[in-house]
Amino acid sequence: MRVGLRATHLINRIFTHSVGSASAVRWRTAHIKLLCSSSDESRGSRSSLLRHLTSKIQATGPITVAEYMREVLTNPLMGYYVRNDMLGPDGDFITSPEISQIFGELIGVWIISEWIGAGRPKQLQLVELGPGKGSLAADILRVFTQLHSVIGDASVSLHLVEVSPVLSRIQAQELTRTCSHEVDNTDTPVYCSGETATGLPVSWYRRLEDVPAGFSIFLAHEFFDALPVHKFERTQKGWREVLVDIHPEKPEQLRFVLAPSPTLASSALVQADERRSHVEVCAEGGVLVQQLARRVAEHGGAALIADYGHDGTKTDTLRGFKGHRQHHVLADPGSADLTADVDFRYLRRMAGGGVACMGPLAQRAFLKNMGIDARMQVLLRNCTDASTRKQLINSYALLTDPAQMGERFNFFCLLHHGRLVQPQVLTGLKLEKRSPAQLPVAGFTELSYS
Repeated sequence: MRVGLRATHLINRIFTHSVGSASAVRWRTAHIKLLCSSSDESRGSRSSLLRHLTSKIQATGPITVAEYMREVLTNPLMGYYVRNDMLGPDGDFITSPEISQIFGELIGVWIISEWIGAGRPKQLQLVELGPGKGSLAADILRVFTQLHSVIGDASVSLHLVEVSPVLSRIQAQELTRTCSHEVDNTDTPVYCSGETATGLPVSWYRRLEDVPAGFSIFLAHEFFDALPVHKFERTQKGWREVLVDIHPEKPEQLRFVLAPSPTLASSALVQADERRSHVEVCAEGGVLVQQLARRVAEHGGAALIADYGHDGTKTDTLRGFKGHRQHHVLADPGSADLTADVDFRYLRRMAGGGVACMGPLAQRAFLKNMGIDARMQVLLRNCTDASTRKQLINSYALLTDPAQMGERFNFFCLLHHGRLVQPQVLTGLKLEKRSPAQLPVAGFTELSYS
């Protein structure tokens, strides 16, 4: 069966399932990464972070933008992600799984389609990097339950890479309810484990390399854009790294400066054929993609990366978000989220030739290829409540409208090379010779209902 038709059949099964009724659609409040509290304690913490940064700069000199982002976001005591209640009532921006469960359902169909395309391995590990509050994983697992007859007796497990103890407990509540338990031994790779209501094992890890080897589908949704980036500018003397320094006239403010001479990062991370005048490079993202590519090449599977990004065309994208508004990245460090668009061309280069790369493809095209229009038709046809219909239409617009998330968000995947080559056909005593031909991949190939 062609992959396009296979995905169509899976989607049809999901659409006609009882969960597909409009009354069953769950609507979530849209808050993942949240605004810093305005309490005196929070303001004191932010002041402490600024003092920490200025002390570091005074002691060792200007710091890289990557180091600044790392301190602001993940400092163990004062970092934005550490201190803030990321699931509070006031969100800085909306993520797709929080808009509608339809998003997660279609990702679940994509995973099973790729598992079937790989020959239905006996093992299927779903690995999510930075799973937020577990909403995406919960929607995917619900699809797995609906398609249990398709998965059969394959061994399915969920593996979450999460460094935040607070978020891991929230994820456990969402995915396993009261079935989870934390491991006391801090040296063990698995620091928390449990089971879903259907008996599917769930494990938590601090690092990707701790996840067991095996056929895996890796998911990274709005994960890479939060990783620290180095910034570089082209000058008459060559590439110079952008650094963060103390303002000479305002000692309580920070400013951007250029390194007076090449740094190790500017010498190693900027490509010789680079034509842009300003470049952002996420070295951590490059290392992570290399790990994903190696695992896919050695053990099979795929990696699906979904994020705001570009294909090596944009320049200065580093920005802060506070209260649904952009916020200067150096102002009041620790009070706002920091993010930079993902450079998918860089990820493709770092992935190397051991895997096949597809994308980036705009979210609008990916979701339409996955059948979101057909899903919406079913929901609207079965929905009589005016308020629910309005929510359905609004969520569809948020996900697919080019002016909202439809064109700004992109999908990119790594696949095992064997997944894309037509097998040779046995004819008599000889193998019929065929030139390698790409097989269609759900989401990245237009869906056909013929």
